[in-house]
Amino acid sequence: MKRRHHTILEQCKRKLRKRLARTPCPDQPSPVLEPVNIVYDIAERTRAISFGGIGLIHTMVERLGLAQAINARVSLLKAHLPYFESDHVLTLAYNVVTGGTCLDDIDRLRTSEVALDALSAERLPAPTTSGDFLRRFDEASVLELQEAVNDARRRVWAVQGRAFHEEAILDADGTVAETLGECKQGMEMSYKGIWGYAPLLLTLATTNEVLSLVNRSGNHRSSFAAPEWIDRALALLRPQFRRVWIRGDSDFAMTEHFDRWDEQGVRFVFGHDAYQALVTRAQHLPEQAWEGRQRKTEPQEARPQRRRRENVKEQIVTKREYKRLRLVAEHVAEFDYRPVACRTTYRVVGVRKLIREERGEKVLGYQTRWAFYITNDRSKSAQQIVRFALGRCNQENVIAQLKSGTQALGMPSGSLVSNWAWAVTASLAWNLKAWLGLLAKGTAARRDILRCEFKRFLATYIQIPCQILNSGRQLLYRVLAYSPQLASLFTALEAIKQRTFA
Repeated sequence: MKRRHHTILEQCKRKLRKRLARTPCPDQPSPVLEPVNIVYDIAERTRAISFGGIGLIHTMVERLGLAQAINARVSLLKAHLPYFESDHVLTLAYNVVTGGTCLDDIDRLRTSEVALDALSAERLPAPTTSGDFLRRFDEASVLELQEAVNDARRRVWAVQGRAFHEEAILDADGTVAETLGECKQGMEMSYKGIWGYAPLLLTLATTNEVLSLVNRSGNHRSSFAAPEWIDRALALLRPQFRRVWIRGDSDFAMTEHFDRWDEQGVRFVFGHDAYQALVTRAQHLPEQAWEGRQRKTEPQEARPQRRRRENVKEQIVTKREYKRLRLVAEHVAEFDYRPVACRTTYRVVGVRKLIREERGEKVLGYQTRWAFYITNDRSKSAQQIVRFALGRCNQENVIAQLKSGTQALGMPSGSLVSNWAWAVTASLAWNLKAWLGLLAKGTAARRDILRCEFKRFLATYIQIPCQILNSGRQLLYRVLAYSPQLASLFTALEAIKQRTFA
């Protein structure tokens, strides 16, 4: 079967390459997209779905034992008539994995007989039933659901190579999830003047997995209750990885917890507010202690140089004499510092930025701005600490995907806890993408799945037209259209079936 797949894929690949080959063409008398007489018909026997990649996801979920973990930990239903807790959670996650963005989109799955056959399910919960299920959650149940997801996560991590377990980087940040409703319990106005909630997110930088997602009222600051959840994440990471880092902005520089994390062997890098005491220390450093900041760390590949296009924005700003700030120079230096709440002295890396203030072509003056990072690491250079700290910016991309890709922060329910449960189940779809990438064979496929946006993941690996057939003792997904990623899909499926997950 594997050899047959390879042969068919090679034939399709050659045919497509030949069709798209750049060959000299004569001047065409008509456009490529010509009018054509299109007629729709309904097949009597052939039954197909447009999201054939769901079979790969469902196989992975079964092999990881996620359904069993959910049923063992989460107990919300007194009787199963007919749905178990795992049926509800996986229906919500599969709704997102197949492109759904709200509870009503579940109807796409439950009203399609072919989709039900593809999942080997007699029926699926209705959107109203799923909404009622979310409202059954309390805080303890949401915690148990996250632990069930962590049970499957550990099985994925356990089959990774030694290099994977060398280092884990925990990124922490908060965001604002806007709500337009007026009757949602727990909603509040944020510091931005936006009504909604203020979720806390802890993510793993190397895989972009969501380790913890906590829903909070909208008026809470980013670091509210963060130490408790950071400790939970550390309890998950420390047995699995040799080195564990925590990164966060200045709001997460909670100095009263530094000594405890340092004693546990956890390394951290946090932004630090530019207090006058730190600025004074930096100003009194000798000039030879400062070195120019190096922004480019890797040699650029040799590429043909193209003529630089005119900067239209620059021309408009100059012409209209808008005020602007231009970075002239950056320097870094370091010194030891012991926060008031700490017994241990830590390392502070300071960044001195020389800013030129301009209006049109006139120079109005210069100003100095400061940025500080506090860490317990002594192995990295000051330049490396700054680059490492700024690497946390990628978490903003993960948060953006949870907002616009999976709609995990859409908050469709009516209370803080039920919206928290929705966020956890919807973010499970994002984690399933990450786990598929970790289990995929080949460095290129692994990197592509881990780094791609959720929308492209759906278009590439999920939205594959497949005919669904019951053939003997197996459920057959017959792919109806070729795409270059089919080879990765087949190899990922084989890899998942062959692995043994403890």
